[in-house]
Amino acid sequence: MKKINYLFFVLFLASCSIRPEPINYGADGCHFCSMTIVDKQHAAQFVTKKGKSFKFDATECMINNLKDVDNATIAMFLVTDYTMPGKLTDATQATYLISKNIPSPMGAYLSAFKSKEAAENVKNENQGELYTWGSIKENFAKKK
Repeated sequence: MKKINYLFFVLFLASCSIRPEPINYGADGCHFCSMTIVDKQHAAQFVTKKGKSFKFDATECMINNLKDVDNATIAMFLVTDYTMPGKLTDATQATYLISKNIPSPMGAYLSAFKSKEAAENVKNENQGELYTWGSIKENFAKKK
């Protein structure tokens, strides 16, 4: 009987884990704008403290959605590293680039990078302005 209880406990913990869900490109829809997520360089996701994932076709959709969400309920914010398509990274540690030479799905020209160095390299080739997590959220808060 103890083995059965232990098994149920392990299964319960596994089902409540807080981790991102894989993005099914071409099938999953953006939680904010409902567009199908197809761009592997700009997708984003956040996971609540209860383990629920919300997927977005672009970082700008996630940031705009955060205006209507209690950010204290979110366990992790994730963005795709522009230099590694399909690879999510911690949004709070990422560096952001707005460059008119790099379109993003919703027209904000916003790309995210795991490292500041990578962002600076892409900026040097494409122009634009760099932001931190805090400053990019402030930038979008001023709009709308």
